[in-house]
Amino acid sequence: MVAILSVLWTVVPEVTPEPCINCSRCGMATPFRSSGKFRVNANGKQVDAWLIYKCTACDNTWNRPVLERQHVDSVDPSFLEALHRNDEKLAGRLARDVGGLPRGTATAGSSAQASLHKVVLSAAATTPRWLELRLAVPQSVALRLDRLLSRELGLSRKRIQTLQQADRLVILPDGPRLLRRPLRDGTCVTLDLSRESDAERICAAGVS
Repeated sequence: MVAILSVLWTVVPEVTPEPCINCSRCGMATPFRSSGKFRVNANGKQVDAWLIYKCTACDNTWNRPVLERQHVDSVDPSFLEALHRNDEKLAGRLARDVGGLPRGTATAGSSAQASLHKVVLSAAATTPRWLELRLAVPQSVALRLDRLLSRELGLSRKRIQTLQQADRLVILPDGPRLLRRPLRDGTCVTLDLSRESDAERICAAGVS
């Protein structure tokens, strides 16, 4: 029976990115910071909503679309109510979602800074020889998978690449091309540590 340690890693961004938008007052692209406030406009049975940002240099505003020409009946009432009352958690979640920004938008601040919560899903009765890492990424974060593995497991990126090339590090569902790309929710990384002298240390790092 193969000894497998399965761990859920939940990645949470620590820094709210500031999109760089052309500011009409400054005459150049400047970082805009979320105000935490929403603007909601209901016209008949259609509703539009925006998260309001302010230029960090002059306080000019930019409205980031949240809802565009949505039929009011298609919007979750609790979501709409949260918009109306400027729900802090909702504003923070949307502001950290770099994937929701217009394509090609640069950001100030390090959206790669993230904290990690680790929960053991199943532990082997003996010393694990396989380590399975399931990633939960509820909000977009610009942190590469190889950098996360290196940081959390204490492995060099060269060693991670060597394990992958030897088929002892398997990434599902989209394979090794994800290694140097930003984290994706639902990714599963499996490491065969049966030939690694420091397997016990690596497994301990995977849960601590």
